[in-house]
Amino acid sequence: MTEAVLTARPRPVERPLWFRHAPHVATAAFFLILFWQPVTTLGRDWWNDPEASHGLLLGPLAVYLAWKRGRVGGARAQPVLGLALLVSAIVLRYVSGLAAELFTMRASLLLAGAGLVVMSAGMRQLAHWWLPTALLALSVPIPAVILNTVAFPLQLKASQLGAALLQARDVPVQLAGNVIHLPGRSLFVTEACSGLRSLTALAALGLLIGGLWLQGPIARFALLASAVPVAMVLNGLRVFLTGFLVYFVDARFAEGFLHYSEGWVMFLVAFAILGGMAWVIARLERLPKRASP
Repeated sequence: MTEAVLTARPRPVERPLWFRHAPHVATAAFFLILFWQPVTTLGRDWWNDPEASHGLLLGPLAVYLAWKRGRVGGARAQPVLGLALLVSAIVLRYVSGLAAELFTMRASLLLAGAGLVVMSAGMRQLAHWWLPTALLALSVPIPAVILNTVAFPLQLKASQLGAALLQARDVPVQLAGNVIHLPGRSLFVTEACSGLRSLTALAALGLLIGGLWLQGPIARFALLASAVPVAMVLNGLRVFLTGFLVYFVDARFAEGFLHYSEGWVMFLVAFAILGGMAWVIARLERLPKRASP
């Protein structure tokens, strides 16, 4: 009779906590070293530039939404594609650093983040985080060349609409480009009054509301596209209101706290209009579809 010899299986060696997290810490450290300049300059512009201040809200909100949505089921890492995106981001970061071009440098930061996500969880995870990714992209300030190109036509449209409404209220007005001449006073529609700032904020708001409330891509695109006419019309109304109050009440409504208060009131009105449109579109999405014959 033979005796069975039982051999005990060796216990797996439990690695210390620091060893398990060492790759993540090293990746974060190299990421900060390579992209420290775009990160710090982006935060500086969020804090100091009024045209980019919406990033103070969009950046943390995007991180929160990504954490809230979590990992998608069935996501698989794609290290080759992720590495290709990461290498492209590093090359773009190097070239933009030589040219001292901030927008491209910040774009490389977003591309590198996307590369890390694809490398660790795949394109499916990146698609799952489409809303945080889009909000982060909107938080990057527009280049000055594009900003100036877009702002001037918006100034002219706001001036034309404001002057037309003033004429409809029997206010004597003469329009010269983006300058509205009133009796004894001239209103200069500046870049800050072009509506571009409110347009950027409303576009981010429309994207956020559409991503959270609406279901279909067509409905989300319709809400996002509606932010453009809403911002343009309300900015023209702001120019009209300023001219009307200056002519009939007091010239101080064209400057200082009173003038900025008008802008905040108009933005709240735009916020309410966009929210109402989102509510209507959401109700339309829930209507029962007609059965096909």
